[in-house]
Amino acid sequence: FCQETLFPYIKDNVKEYLRAHWEEEECQRDVGLLRKQAQEDSSLDGAVPIPLESGSGEEELERVIQAVVDNVHWQMSLDRKTTALKQLQGHMWRAAYATGHVKGEIFEDVVPAIRKWREAGMKVYIYSSGSVEAQKLLFGYSTEGDILELFDGHFDTKIGPKVESESYRRIAASIGCATNNILFLTDVPREANAAEEADTHVAVVIRPGNAGLTDDEKSYYSLISSFTELFLPSS
Repeated sequence: FCQETLFPYIKDNVKEYLRAHWEEEECQRDVGLLRKQAQEDSSLDGAVPIPLESGSGEEELERVIQAVVDNVHWQMSLDRKTTALKQLQGHMWRAAYATGHVKGEIFEDVVPAIRKWREAGMKVYIYSSGSVEAQKLLFGYSTEGDILELFDGHFDTKIGPKVESESYRRIAASIGCATNNILFLTDVPREANAAEEADTHVAVVIRPGNAGLTDDEKSYYSLISSFTELFLPSS
């Protein structure tokens, strides 16, 4: 969904979005942050500078907007996670979700399973490399409607990278729970390794479009292809 819907939406619509919102304070803050990032990146190969506006007409405005577009495309081509890029993307996705241009895609087994877990007294949290704001948009404007009520909290990489075991210890401390009382679901073996190092239970989820696993990974991890395959103790 991220690779085929969300990120292409940014690339295809960033110029139009900037033209439509350029005069707004939020957009100007986003551009200011991108300009500051561009200055920090000036020594990097292929970096795209963003000039200041001098207020000399439409032609110059188009030149500045094009520089912002080129900078965003350059950062995205390198899969960078800068705050400046994430902030603009988040604001663009918010507008796209609100207007119905984008909906978060939820597998049909997910909502019934989570309802069942919650009825059994379990808590459910999201931990994603996408920002908490982006998570809330995805689940607030989903193909299943607004399902934010199903989650007890959200974590992003402000708590730490998903490939570092300390992040899972921090999450456990934050929610007041021992790591070995947590089950972490992921499709990324490196994340599964980090969670296991923190004594967290792990299941690797096989879904259409996910990256393949090696034979060793397939034999080592508990694998599921649907949430209905999980039978969790109610305690």
